[in-house]
Amino acid sequence: MKMVRIHKLVAGDIKNLRLNLKIRVSELLDLLAAGEGLGMPMSRPMPNIDTGVHELRLKDSTGQYRVFYYTKVKGAILVFHFFKKKTQTTPKKEFETAKNRLRSML
Repeated sequence: MKMVRIHKLVAGDIKNLRLNLKIRVSELLDLLAAGEGLGMPMSRPMPNIDTGVHELRLKDSTGQYRVFYYTKVKGAILVFHFFKKKTQTTPKKEFETAKNRLRSML
């Protein structure tokens, strides 16, 4: 079982989600911590950020959300970025924020 480490800003964002989304994020992170591999449509690799980075893809009536996590740390899953997706493509600003946060957690 791996430990899940969540960036403090991401923890605050998740705390402010609707209950159904908080539960879904928790369930998916629990699966990852237990060693389960998640694939599409729940998760997809994000190699443009770094090898070992993936995004959780969540959706409800209020919109689409993305949670970036990193799996290449021994014994841990690093959850380092969260945002509400408002456009078809992920904005460059979100990638830059994600890269900076991941570096700060490594």
